[in-house]
Amino acid sequence: MSEQLLVTPLHLLHTEMGAKMVPFAGYDMPVQYELGVRKEHLHCRAQAGLFDVSHMGQLRLYGENAAKELEALVPVDIIDLPAGKQRYAFFTNEQGGINDDLMITNFGDHLFVVVNAACKEQDIKHLQDNLPEDVELEVIEDRALLALQGPLAAEVLARINPQVSDMVFMDACRIELAGTECYVSRSGYTGEDGYEISVPADTAEQLARQLLAYSEVEWVGLGARDSLRLECGLCLYGHDLDPTTTPVEASLLWGISPSRRADGERAGGFPGANLILEQIRTKEVARKRVGLIGHSKAPVREGCRLFDAENNEIGIVTSGTFGPSKGAPVAMAYVHRDFAALGSEVFADVRGKKLLMTVEKMPFVPQRYFRG
Repeated sequence: MSEQLLVTPLHLLHTEMGAKMVPFAGYDMPVQYELGVRKEHLHCRAQAGLFDVSHMGQLRLYGENAAKELEALVPVDIIDLPAGKQRYAFFTNEQGGINDDLMITNFGDHLFVVVNAACKEQDIKHLQDNLPEDVELEVIEDRALLALQGPLAAEVLARINPQVSDMVFMDACRIELAGTECYVSRSGYTGEDGYEISVPADTAEQLARQLLAYSEVEWVGLGARDSLRLECGLCLYGHDLDPTTTPVEASLLWGISPSRRADGERAGGFPGANLILEQIRTKEVARKRVGLIGHSKAPVREGCRLFDAENNEIGIVTSGTFGPSKGAPVAMAYVHRDFAALGSEVFADVRGKKLLMTVEKMPFVPQRYFRG
């Protein structure tokens, strides 16, 4: 007997709006709406897309040592994270692999943490097992999470509360929207300017309807969310990142704070630090995450094997689709380090045909975060 799928506080609204629902990370989630994936994608790039990401895990950490103790689990500077700022992080394991990636916000009196839906339970257990008694972990069960993304997102949200206009990329604050306190960060997963909004579950539908009433805003489902993030070179956990992949292999060096590197004031001290810092020092890894652009119209999907011109297998695609904004097939892959240089040519095996792809710098389309 199949397991009962969980639903978000906006489930009825999705069905009312004609969403096609699919199982995702244990939830019944909208993969697309009546516009369809391509038009939703292009609408988000041109105006503003609204996403329901309430399946993600939302947590709070309390205690004066919360930042210090959380920092011991990630290769990121949390101790000096200013109040009102958010930072990308990842949980590492003793083998240097990535157990999940997450967002951490300092709200002054507590840390607010958002983790991936598929990793939610293991992340909660990881924190429970590793945080001391003087750090309180609260799992938030009564809030939804909305993302408003696109070049017109700021203009739209400012109509509800002008205060959001003062924020820049990775700022976070607690402000009133739809008559209730929301946690708002100027961030997102599309490469566009925009906001992520944690809203009480019983107000989520009201806020969503208020946003959708603006002509610039359309619902966007998981399908376009995937193509948007892939065009902008953003990893999807469980596909481009996993427990066997180190941050160095994953080309996520920018996510390791200077203070936690070998010459930093709080060097190491996180799981797998010795291996990861040694990889940074030597620059020697067997494989690297790269971006690939196809030369035909055929999308190259996850799981496609990659070959060199002599037909030697040299890697595998971990995410792939046709990029509606790029106008070409885009993919992320792990390839042997000899083929990781920009301009390298590889061949993807698509149903027995070898399709030429070129290693290209990510993001494939410009990121448009608002930095002030």
